[in-house]
Amino acid sequence: MNKIFADLPVTIFEAMSQAARDLNAINLGQGFPDDPGPLDIREKAADAVLNGYNQYPSMMGIPELRQAISTHYAHWHGVQLDPMTEVMVTSGATEALAGTLLGLIKPGDEVLVFQPMYDSYVPIIRLAGGIPKFIRLEPPHWLLPEEAIRRAITPKTKYVVLNNPLNPAAVVYPRENLEMLARICQEFDLIAVCDEVWEHVVFDGRQHIPLISIPGMRDRTVKIGSAGKIFALTGWKIGFVCAAPHILRVLAKAHQFLAFTTAPNLQVAVAYGLGKSDDYFFTMRAELARSRDRLSEGLSQIGFPVLKSQGTYFVNVDLAPLGLNETDEAFCKRLVTDHKVATIPVSAFYEEDHVTSVVRFCFSKKDATIDTALERLSRVLNG
Repeated sequence: MNKIFADLPVTIFEAMSQAARDLNAINLGQGFPDDPGPLDIREKAADAVLNGYNQYPSMMGIPELRQAISTHYAHWHGVQLDPMTEVMVTSGATEALAGTLLGLIKPGDEVLVFQPMYDSYVPIIRLAGGIPKFIRLEPPHWLLPEEAIRRAITPKTKYVVLNNPLNPAAVVYPRENLEMLARICQEFDLIAVCDEVWEHVVFDGRQHIPLISIPGMRDRTVKIGSAGKIFALTGWKIGFVCAAPHILRVLAKAHQFLAFTTAPNLQVAVAYGLGKSDDYFFTMRAELARSRDRLSEGLSQIGFPVLKSQGTYFVNVDLAPLGLNETDEAFCKRLVTDHKVATIPVSAFYEEDHVTSVVRFCFSKKDATIDTALERLSRVLNG
């Protein structure tokens, strides 16, 4: 039995979602919309099942989707990718992350990881024989700390994992922070693994800047995206991996022994979706920003100190100014038990030196869901 996985607890996401089901609570914890997703894209997938090819597609992804990914990133980010040698389709971004880390890391390699972090990074790094080196990010700005990064690097450091936009902190990193990280990667010969699944979910006129687009990073970056996040179809599990040919060849070898390939009908539909007009993506952002504002303003009116969400499906509240003498985890357990609203403690995204005062709320919900949650939450601070 693999001790790495045997010793892992049930994730906080599953624990809180199960509590929401058991207690008939509103689930503002796990990041999924309560909307079925774009009808035209779903119709494309259905048509492809009935009238298309349903046998094994190419291991690397169907050509039309790889071309669509290449065209999409050239248009939105100015990144030119060869669809045949620099783009691969995976069964979700988590499989892309697993294949990347398992494919690249050798036993003893050190990997820089920024906390808070997506919970799959560390088990996969350890399974590959790597050693995670943790760098603490702090509210309210959660910016990458140059001196801490430099202190963490040793001759064994080979990789850095970056999540941008950052879940759960809801931060979209500015160019100057990314350029600083790019300088460090080049100075110490590091490869950056970039989890950029929230790249289209950015607000207030912000632009997502892929690290691969920063000068000097083209040949030392793995860019990972997700159709599930782009189109609010989280159950589809269609991921994208983009990297220079010498890196992608290695990642493809790992992919072939993990998922091997991905549902062809969903690939057809995603290829269609990536070609939608700019208006679609701007409208999606505007609708999510409206939901963000609805929840954020409601929480502020109740008395919660809200941290502004720059992107993702999430908004955070910092409990520290409230003087509750209660950790974020205890607070979340009390919310779901006593007030029937499930949330996520941000301390769950730390391995060590935890920030224990921040709670994450998901706003990608219908107005009625948000309003009912706010009504329940209105009783939290006033008894």
